[in-house]
Amino acid sequence: MLQHFHILTLTHRNAKLKEIGELVTAFEGQDGLRDRLTRLREEGMVEEVFYASTCNRLLLLFTTDRSVDDDFKRNLLTEPIEGLQRLRHLSGLRAIKHLYEVAGSIDSLVVGERQILGQLRECQERCREWRLIGDDLRIITNQAVLAAKDIYANTRIGEKSVSVVSLSMQELQRYAPSRKSRILLVGAGQTNVLVTKFLRKQGYSNVTVANRTPERARQLAAGFENGQAIRLDELHTYTGGFDVLFVCTAASEATVTPERFAALLAGESPVGKIVVDLGVPADVAEETVRGYDFTYISIEHLRSLAEENMDFRRREIEVAQSIIARHLTETETIYQTRLIERAMSEVPQRIKQIRHTAVNKIFRKELADLDPETRELMDRMMLYMEKRCIGIPMQAAREAVVR
Repeated sequence: MLQHFHILTLTHRNAKLKEIGELVTAFEGQDGLRDRLTRLREEGMVEEVFYASTCNRLLLLFTTDRSVDDDFKRNLLTEPIEGLQRLRHLSGLRAIKHLYEVAGSIDSLVVGERQILGQLRECQERCREWRLIGDDLRIITNQAVLAAKDIYANTRIGEKSVSVVSLSMQELQRYAPSRKSRILLVGAGQTNVLVTKFLRKQGYSNVTVANRTPERARQLAAGFENGQAIRLDELHTYTGGFDVLFVCTAASEATVTPERFAALLAGESPVGKIVVDLGVPADVAEETVRGYDFTYISIEHLRSLAEENMDFRRREIEVAQSIIARHLTETETIYQTRLIERAMSEVPQRIKQIRHTAVNKIFRKELADLDPETRELMDRMMLYMEKRCIGIPMQAAREAVVR
């Protein structure tokens, strides 16, 4: 019944992110995704198709009665791409189960990552607008959304942060620094970009950003009421002091040496200062940590917390799988019911045709001899029976499916 549903997918589990990116580019390059997917339908390879991609996944969900073999994979694109042969194939209930696992973030690189559901819904809407999704995939993708919502509502799979930046902010809040604290950010890479988002959300305004590229520092500092930007090589003359120091650079050696730390203190005591080190390798020298009395939040500590939280999320997978199993059973029932509705969609018209033939051909002469009142009564009786004859088999079929 469901064997014509298929998934071809390439994920972080069976390919490098670079390989996934190359395949995504092959499908989406030059804004040609719609044309490439439409071609699959026009050439009869698929009946309906749904396409989704993320930074670590490419997924094609489609319906077809054709054999999904190596030739099928090669013909997905007009140009030869090595990654096509690495696409993993799932069919029937296994394909649908995989889609539900993806939507529920069970199969994600980061278990419990809620963003994946939003991404799938955007892809669903796009494919619907392109008229690539019909009745079959509408049912399955809608059920995937319901299954995912059920998982998020009835498990703890999305609890406990696994983001190092988010955890660093949680750790910072444990020490309750004032919103007027002087915050110094050393480095303006992607990690510290995320840090600034958290700082703005928490209402901090006194932020100084130091970076090798001044323009980049100015961009981050501009988001704060009292934001300032300085060059990284100006740190040794910086006299503004700090209450909280975030440091994350691409340097191969420690940036915050004992000498530099002493300069950054600007004559103030280290006691009560908070230093958050997000660098890999560490940006704060061990000698600095040993030589001064301050609160140190290290990347290793944050990674340890992240792994503990990820283990917590993974333990919720068993509960999530039971929810998916229930939704798969419901999906089979819903799809069976829909097949019957399709098969019986012509019943009302057939019954109307029978009534028309009876009135206008078979019993035309007999009805013509009836008086108007009797004729009207006969019409009402036949209309009533017509409606009942339409409803009874539909209801009986639905009850049979449920049983």
